[in-house]
Amino acid sequence: MKQIRLGLIGLGGMASVHAEQVAGIEGAAITAICDRDAARVAEWGDKLGLDASSRYFEPEDLIRNADVDAVMSITPNNAHYEIIRLCLVHGMPIMTEKPFTRTFAEAKALMELSVQHPSLCMVGFSYRYTPSYRLAREMIRDGKIGTLRHVFLQYLQQWGGPLFDTKMNWRLDRTITGTGTLGDLGSHMVDAARFLIGEPTEVSALMSNLISEREDPVTGRSVPVDIDDFAAFTALLEPGVPAVFQTSRNAYGSNNQFEISVYGDNGTLRMGWEYGETLIWTHPGPDGQPLVEELQVPESYKLKQMQDFVDRVRGTMREETGTLRDGYLNQLALEAVEQSYLARRAVKLSDIEAGFTAPSVAGVKE
Repeated sequence: MKQIRLGLIGLGGMASVHAEQVAGIEGAAITAICDRDAARVAEWGDKLGLDASSRYFEPEDLIRNADVDAVMSITPNNAHYEIIRLCLVHGMPIMTEKPFTRTFAEAKALMELSVQHPSLCMVGFSYRYTPSYRLAREMIRDGKIGTLRHVFLQYLQQWGGPLFDTKMNWRLDRTITGTGTLGDLGSHMVDAARFLIGEPTEVSALMSNLISEREDPVTGRSVPVDIDDFAAFTALLEPGVPAVFQTSRNAYGSNNQFEISVYGDNGTLRMGWEYGETLIWTHPGPDGQPLVEELQVPESYKLKQMQDFVDRVRGTMREETGTLRDGYLNQLALEAVEQSYLARRAVKLSDIEAGFTAPSVAGVKE
């Protein structure tokens, strides 16, 4: 079995989650690291036993010079575009965090660049690895709930609410994050809808900024916040399935409440990340009345995200893995949601894609 050497770019909180998964994969290891925070590089380098030649402070130096087979990019949103661009240009396989980019302009530029530089790019839509979502996808495709009629998705967190006194941070800064809860949590909902059912074709949206000022942790002064704390939208999913989405980071009592209900002519599937190994299936019982079953998801539907990435680097391709094109289409849907809210009307994704000319984006040149 070929040893897969991984470079890790971005040593913040989520890096530990991915590193823990890598540690459990046979024949894979993190052999190079990168962050602009020297203290983090020193801490991680010592922990992983890496010498000075495997410790980097600039992403391009690792991508160009490190003796690695692939890169994991676990960074804030404003770094995604340039790191993906560098990996495409240098032919370096990459697993990047979602959302794919901050804006559709960046996503379109990368999609166009990938035509000349078709390197492996996996987008980390982590809920594709929730076991119940994977089983539900198969049951939907096998017709277990009949013709699909409508779907409801909600992703709620509480940390942005006033009782938590959340200070200003990068997730609340439009220049870094792009959109607020829409890009952060809404990107997962859009991907789940695409993963389970089909492409969104038209959206109509509402977005709201619930808390317009927060304390700057450095100065202690109040600073303006201009991102969305709440977003709701409806969509039509191919082949014409209505869908309702809502997401908020100000939902008191919700830790990581990502739930989906899919309704068909002869059955309903309910699933949620917080009970990810159980799928609730409602279908006609022997007496013709609704019967509710709690299915325990078999082991065959359980797959770790980083195992999937390592397998891809080794050459095993899975149809359900998130690709660069998935990232692009996700960003297209997010653009449509934002444009719908700004225009106060329904927006077709095909109109945006056909009429959008990507402006010059810093760093597009090879």
